[in-house]
Amino acid sequence: MWTGCDEAPSRARASWPDEECAAVPNALRVVVLSAEGVRVRGATVTATNLTSNASISGVTDSDGVTTAINETLAPSPVRVVAVAGARVSPASRVDWVCDTCNCVPEPADLTLELDP
Repeated sequence: MWTGCDEAPSRARASWPDEECAAVPNALRVVVLSAEGVRVRGATVTATNLTSNASISGVTDSDGVTTAINETLAPSPVRVVAVAGARVSPASRVDWVCDTCNCVPEPADLTLELDP
């Protein structure tokens, strides 16, 4: 047993057969901005899997951020859009990089700007 990270062998996470997968899904961090560059509270962000059409939606917090979109939509790419009232952002594509246990979004952070 190792007492610190510096003592552990350097191996990729996927090669640790006895390590359990993360209990909490990895999430995409999305920031929504107005056309003026101000963070938007209460915007609905939806990610749709391009293969299955499954989707997840979340609402931005007081900082204009949501982390509701997670790896349960992986491994196929997703299309991400934000809506606030009549304003809609252009769609962005997010891919997932997966190992035997988990998937992480690429990019890990996404900024969506609403149309004026």
